Amino acid sequence: MHYNFRTKYYFIDTFDTKNIDKIDRRTVVIFRNYLLKQTDEVLLLKIKKYCKKRKIKFYLSNNIKLALRLNLDGAYIPSFNKNFNHLNYSLKTKFEIVGSSHNIKEIRTKETQKVKKIFISSLFKRNKNYLGLNKFKLLCSLTKKQTIALGGISKNNLTKLRLLKFPEFAGISYFKE
Repeated sequence: MHYNFRTKYYFIDTFDTKNIDKIDRRTVVIFRNYLLKQTDEVLLLKIKKYCKKRKIKFYLSNNIKLALRLNLDGAYIPSFNKNFNHLNYSLKTKFEIVGSSHNIKEIRTKETQKVKKIFISSLFKRNKNYLGLNKFKLLCSLTKKQTIALGGISKNNLTKLRLLKFPEFAGISYFKE
């Protein structure tokens, strides 16, 4: 059976046109660079323009106010961000907020932050947040929000993801292969 993924989320920390040129229109680019002290708006506008030309959605990580001001397609709230200030902002109709979590407490926080989709990690990447398939499925069943697999997804373990019947996933290493 041929199984197409609806949406893929690609995390970038630098603007590299080679990797963005390889992705299709169903991919959302999320810029997250936690090493920079201040976000470079000129760089963000350059990425936005390039993504718009290629008809790819572009989200900004951890700064919803700036994403709204720059008229981006959405924003990503990482698991460590417990802030609720964005609930005071008036959002545009097509603006989407997504967030990530590692456990049930963070899932409840993301639901309170009113994210549309929750990235649950880490599915395959064996780090301190490693869940595995069974814990991942259990966490997904504990929320009514749409869940997205995140962490260690590569072309080698894509068939396992298809078996889970998840139509969306997020990653870095998948897109750099």
